[in-house]
Amino acid sequence: MEEREENRVRYAGTGEERDTDTAINVDIEIERIKERKMREMEEEIKARKESGKEGLGAIDQPLTLDDNSFVETIRKYPVVVVDCWAPWCGPCKMIAPVIEELAKEYAGKVVFGKLNVDDNPKTATEFAIMAIPTLFIFKHGEPVDVVQGAVPKPYLEAKVKEWL
Repeated sequence: MEEREENRVRYAGTGEERDTDTAINVDIEIERIKERKMREMEEEIKARKESGKEGLGAIDQPLTLDDNSFVETIRKYPVVVVDCWAPWCGPCKMIAPVIEELAKEYAGKVVFGKLNVDDNPKTATEFAIMAIPTLFIFKHGEPVDVVQGAVPKPYLEAKVKEWL
């Protein structure tokens, strides 16, 4: 009986006991998992550096979206503001610098995108865009707010802050 008690390990803080051999195997497996996760994280960081995208913070200008990349982009980032515009639209040209400024100011917190509705009718139809500029705010892939027209920067910034 005493020999059996000597071959047991008590895990601090848990009250859990295991045989010494089992405890060693568990500890070895935990170390293997830690090493694998570390390698995966290092590879991901290396890949981001090589692609020039060091995380969300590197996105400091609006992304150009199209029908193919739209859904993937709004699902990929926690908060996305999409400017639906067209090259012939005067108010769209007025709001474009505001979008670029906000993209720089909110880099790492919000991703801004631009969707040319003339070139991407599928997405424009899906979201029933009837007037431009129309800005959609997405949170975790779901539309949470819409702003229509060329609004002043403070107004748009306040809208964005609501969803952070």
